[in-house]
Amino acid sequence: MTHWFHRNPLKATAPVSFNFYGVASTPAASKICSDLRTSRVRLLELFTDSTCNPEMMKNASDAYFSLLLGFINALDGGTQDNKLRYIQNFKWTDTLQGSVPSAQQDAVFELISMGFNLGLWYSKFASRLAGKEDITETEAKEVHKSLKIAAGIFSHLKETHIPKLITPVEKGRDFESRVIDAYIIQCQAEAQEVTIARAIELKHNPGLVAALAYETANYYQRVDHTLSSLDPAYIAKWRSYTQLKMCFYMAYAFCYHGQTLLASDKCGEAVRSLQESEKFYGKAEALCKEYGQTKGAGTTAKPSGHIFFRKLGTQVKNMLEKCQRENGFIYFQKVPPEAPELELKANYGLVQPVPFELPAMSPQWTPETQAGFDLTKRPKDDSAKPKKEEEVKPMKEPDIKPQKDSGCQIS
Repeated sequence: MTHWFHRNPLKATAPVSFNFYGVASTPAASKICSDLRTSRVRLLELFTDSTCNPEMMKNASDAYFSLLLGFINALDGGTQDNKLRYIQNFKWTDTLQGSVPSAQQDAVFELISMGFNLGLWYSKFASRLAGKEDITETEAKEVHKSLKIAAGIFSHLKETHIPKLITPVEKGRDFESRVIDAYIIQCQAEAQEVTIARAIELKHNPGLVAALAYETANYYQRVDHTLSSLDPAYIAKWRSYTQLKMCFYMAYAFCYHGQTLLASDKCGEAVRSLQESEKFYGKAEALCKEYGQTKGAGTTAKPSGHIFFRKLGTQVKNMLEKCQRENGFIYFQKVPPEAPELELKANYGLVQPVPFELPAMSPQWTPETQAGFDLTKRPKDDSAKPKKEEEVKPMKEPDIKPQKDSGCQIS
């Protein structure tokens, strides 16, 4: 079943040469610098290569991170700062706030920034794969797995590495807890969308589908709440997406809950549940139009014109008519004025992030190699520090357009 997910742009970065003239005083040290430079370029290239797959990405990211860790971790595994941690300046843009970069002379900042892009890549890979027509079961599993990996990467960065930064995290930017939490929860919600699609395809109990849809709607509501205190100029389109998905899955929840009620001969309540589903579907339809008209980062799309949206609308309409018809001919039950309370808890199918671990430090790093970096030869001037307003060119990402007869997704 075709899916559509909102995606913010990748973080962009300035080139890094790792040319430590005079400081890298031995062939082994110079080789480390050369390998860092080439592996960084290679990883950045793969982020925007539409033919890249998870195996290629893991190999490239492991190659770079294993070398970069030699600038961060102590070789003996201790907690003391590595002498090379602050030798190189790094500049990165923000996924929300445009092309003016933040800069820190800190290898941990580089690790987090590149790791953030790695999480974004897995989410974008999932989005591209999920948008295919006639997606196979194997591909659906890959989408599900990639979204859980992305959530795990963002969680790992938040819990393990961001607290180690010396420079305080800037409010409203990628490393701030509200933003990174939004990415984590959204990946979980989108993975659950795949679970719901699978449950529907296999004709699982409507009660399970309703519970999963309700949990997923709550996830999107949490994302929206997390984003609500950020500057609207940067997150309006993202919030439009989360509100759209929340209403869509509330419509799903009430629709399938109505089927459960009908199966229990509670036809009056089933009618009211389907009426509530119809109401949420109408809200989602309005938000679809709002999303398409809202300026901001993300794929340009018209969700209301896609299969996922039209299919649910038809399903809600048909199910409501069936309940009303059967209530008029068989049950003659009063339709409650209030919608039923959804006290649904899914016991199966809830998504947790896949724990992420960085690779081991490269075996190229030895005490002798590290000793080959002579910091007493480091230049004394600050000319390498960036100008605050200097721009970094955005990444040229693959154009992810929805398929002609499917497009944006929700399930």
